[in-house]
Amino acid sequence: MARCNRGKISIIARYATLVAALLGAAPALAEGLDADAAQRFVLGKRFAFTCFDGTRGAGRIFGDGSVVGTIQVGGSGPFRSASLPAGTLRVKGDTICASLRGIPIEPCFNLNKTDDQSFRGSILGLDFAYCDFTQLSDVAARSPPHRSGPLSLDPTRRRAAP
Repeated sequence: MARCNRGKISIIARYATLVAALLGAAPALAEGLDADAAQRFVLGKRFAFTCFDGTRGAGRIFGDGSVVGTIQVGGSGPFRSASLPAGTLRVKGDTICASLRGIPIEPCFNLNKTDDQSFRGSILGLDFAYCDFTQLSDVAARSPPHRSGPLSLDPTRRRAAP
């Protein structure tokens, strides 16, 4: 059982590090973002990410510092759902840091905007270990198309035009 918990903590720690890199370093021509600008750019939006080691996924960071998303470690195997509680990501001075239960350090991150919908992030001092993030369109937030009548679940039955 202890081994299982260590595995879960390892996956959660990796996910937190990668997602927290949402608020992490980048190419020389990219626009560096301070903590306030990073929050405006990232909070509440969905991002897909791909990291230097092949790890990939998607997620959303909320204003309370919580995170919800999916991750595929190393780019193979199943995608796993992951979530981090409120207060995991927080502003410390002009930097974004992560507070992770079971991890003795509190990593902080650089963030550089690479275009209007993308950025690259890394842990401070570890610029070689980066993740690239691209904003996803939020289909769930859009209004569904207006329907004038009930929708049939029978694929062989077509609704008559109004």
